[in-house]
Amino acid sequence: MDPVTIFFAVLAGIMCYQLYATLGRKGGHEPEETPAPFQNETQEADVPVMEDTPEVEPENLPSWVRDVRAAYPDFEEKEFLSGAKSAYEMIVEAFAANALSDVKPFIAPSVYAAFHEAAQSREAEGHTSELQFVGTESATVEEALVDDGFIKITVTFISNQIRVLLDGAGEVIDGDPNRIDRVRDRWTFSRSVNSRDPNWQLVATGGPASIAG
Repeated sequence: MDPVTIFFAVLAGIMCYQLYATLGRKGGHEPEETPAPFQNETQEADVPVMEDTPEVEPENLPSWVRDVRAAYPDFEEKEFLSGAKSAYEMIVEAFAANALSDVKPFIAPSVYAAFHEAAQSREAEGHTSELQFVGTESATVEEALVDDGFIKITVTFISNQIRVLLDGAGEVIDGDPNRIDRVRDRWTFSRSVNSRDPNWQLVATGGPASIAG
């Protein structure tokens, strides 16, 4: 065979081998083999569906709370008593300061009229009242009823107050500025079952009366 032909045949073989070697390897920019479709080997566990169940009233719930909730499901005893104590202190202080108009929305018209008349009578006599709340010891529900679309709850408050009644000259007529009186008041609050107003109104009072410590 012609030596030149042999030379080109060998050269062609070497080039083919190098080309194969180069294309047969995975280079840095060569795309990876197409992966198999993703398969989640972990199957989701069956999750039980929780059905809505009616709320069960606690067994230790007072019977009066059950009665009120039957007519007014959103009623909460702690919230009511907290609001009742706040209203009690505000109304007593407003009466003493002759500022009943500030708390008028929280008092039923008949009770407001009685408070207003007493405050006017005190003012007409030239007397002034000074009162300082030391604190409310307790607020206890004595009675609760639902009647004709209205809820009525009677609460007994026991509070500590410094109460003084002064004449026109500033002399003490009643009370002692250096004495803390323990006072019991029995108030009844009411609201309509269908009212959108969350506030309760004072509809009746009994007291006040000082009690032994």
